Parts: sequence; C-alpha cells; structure tokens
Amino acid sequence: MIKWWKITGFILVLYSIIQGLFGAIPYLPILENSIRNLFFHVPMWFTMIALLLFSFIKSIQTLNNKNSVNLTFDADAEVFANTAMLFGVAGLLTGMIWAKNTWGAYWTPDPKLNAAAVAMLLYAAYFVLRSSIIDEEKRARISAVFNIFCFPIFVVLVFILPRLTDSLHPGNGGNPGFNSYDLDSRLRMVFYPAVLGWILVGFWIADIGKRIKKLSA
Repeated sequence: MIKWWKITGFILVLYSIIQGLFGAIPYLPILENSIRNLFFHVPMWFTMIALLLFSFIKSIQTLNNKNSVNLTFDADAEVFANTAMLFGVAGLLTGMIWAKNTWGAYWTPDPKLNAAAVAMLLYAAYFVLRSSIIDEEKRARISAVFNIFCFPIFVVLVFILPRLTDSLHPGNGGNPGFNSYDLDSRLRMVFYPAVLGWILVGFWIADIGKRIKKLSA
C-alpha cells in the first residue's frame, strides 16, 4: 500500500524537476541559469542530513538496552546511512557541476567542499568497519558507537568549520546565503517543495532498503 507521504514526495519532486528545468527564474549575474541547480543540489544535502539524523537516532536505540543490542535498530541505522550516502554522492556531483559553471573548476580548495569530502569518507569508514566484523552483536555495538560519534563530527565539518574561514560557498566564510539577498518568490516556490519532496523520497528509498534487508536476512 502506497502511503500518503510517499505520494506527496513523488508529486513534489516531479513538480520541482519540471519547474526547476523549465520554470521562470530571476536573472542573477555569474549564476545565470546555473541557479536552477539550487533546486537539485541543496535538497540532496538536506535529505542526506535528515537520513543521517535518523541513522544516528537508530544507533542510540541500538544501545538503549544495557544487556543486549537491538539488531533491528542497527539494521535500520545502516540502511539510513546507506541511503544518506546515495544522496551525498548526488549532492557532490551536482555541486561539482555548479562549481564548474560558477567558479570555473569542478573542484576548488574550498573549505566547505573539502569538509564535505572528509565527512563522506568518515561514513565510508563506518561501512568498512561494519563489513570487517563478523559477529552480529559485536558489529552492532561497535558500529552504533562509531555512528553516534560520526554525526556530531559531520555537523562540525559541514556547518561549523567552513564558517570560520574564507569560503566561496554561499552562507560560509562571510558570504551571504541565498535567502539573505536573492532567493525571491519564484525560487522559493520551487526550492521549498523540492527540499520536502526529496526528503520524503529519501525516506521512501530507505523504507525499500529496510524491506530488502529483512527479506535477505
């Protein structure tokens, strides 16, 4: 049975893709048509963060019982983190396309970009750790502890450190964010539905991942 939030997510994403590609946008110097990437790049990161937060919560629930770990919550934590990395990769790729059009290179020595790459590698280490431990309970316990530490470090790397130094990225290093100077109503009408829609679709993908994991267990 398709739940209402899945249908809502699908409709919002479809709307944001159509409007994002063909809808009217304001003219902005340098950015020009590349501003359309706002509807794709930024929602990828919002979705990743939402999924990582749920992975973090599931890892806490895994360790909630002093006597034993909850393997179901551990499996959910892995699926949420896995799905989050899918959106993280999409966020990096769309960001590289945007960087090429606005900064002239696919990758620059920007603290925001480098911090995001380090954060992604941190979660890659989480999956390597999981695959290196055979015992289920031991894997669940150690992975949960690692994941609980990963999320706060991720937040520091992506949201705090880039604000402490010079950065080309909007909203960091003294640069104003879009919403403070040029995110007008035409952009908002697509941007906000895109964020909500992709988050819902992200959880839909995670839900499918959980079902597949249960069937293969």
